Amino acid sequence: MIILKFIIIIQQFIIPSHKQEIMTKQNPNPTQNQAQEKQWFPLESNPALLNQYISKLGFQTDINEFTDVFSTEPWALDMVPKPVSAVVVCFPMTEKILCKRRQLHSESVSLMEDSPNIESTGEDDVWYIKQRIRNACGTIAVLHALANTPQNILESSIRPSSWLHSFLKNCPASSSPLDKATALENDPTIEAFHEDAANDFSNQTPRGNKGDDIDMHFVSFVNVKGKLYELDGRLEQGPICHGETTQQNFLKDACGVVKQLMEADPSEMRFTILAFAPKVS
Repeated sequence: MIILKFIIIIQQFIIPSHKQEIMTKQNPNPTQNQAQEKQWFPLESNPALLNQYISKLGFQTDINEFTDVFSTEPWALDMVPKPVSAVVVCFPMTEKILCKRRQLHSESVSLMEDSPNIESTGEDDVWYIKQRIRNACGTIAVLHALANTPQNILESSIRPSSWLHSFLKNCPASSSPLDKATALENDPTIEAFHEDAANDFSNQTPRGNKGDDIDMHFVSFVNVKGKLYELDGRLEQGPICHGETTQQNFLKDACGVVKQLMEADPSEMRFTILAFAPKVS
């Protein structure tokens, strides 16, 4: 049984990388505005692809880069270089998983309300953007990961003349999530970068069509001032705080949340986890 469990865990992450979401399963009756929203082609959860993508955006990957996390088990987490700045997860939106996710979000709200010892992190400390472009959750997750990376890494990794430098300067954490979303929607440069990534030769799955019903979704986990945040631009309530964390335990804590989603639907193998971690030469 131990060997079988080990094989199943491995299989969850070595299957081809997954395309991202269409949110119909969370919102089966979209409003007219949602039905008419701009559409992009979905991205893959593919570290080589995303590293190339963020390099084009302006983030130099000679210090930090995306790397695979092969399991939520300790042996796999030990393989990931530390410290980890962000965790990006692509997961299937089955009813069981979405139900468990809603439960975890409800518990996190209650935790913050019932735990006076957990100080609230100010809204201006967490960089958060709303998603109003269909199939853009891969780019949204990447931006959440990069923008909440420790300042010293940002300052040494972002090229001054790049798109990313300009976007984060014009859309700081203090700007509203909707203002950031509007800026992204009206920016042809990021749309072209996203299009190039979705059409890149390194993709392991067919590009498909913009209107395809894809039940996968990207989210990011970040550590902001000792709090574990789940960032999903589609969530009405905004950033979800899963409690306290530390630089040392961040990857373990983030994967602990993901593991609960995996356990909610054991038949599902379509989870991928990427860590934004120090590059190993």
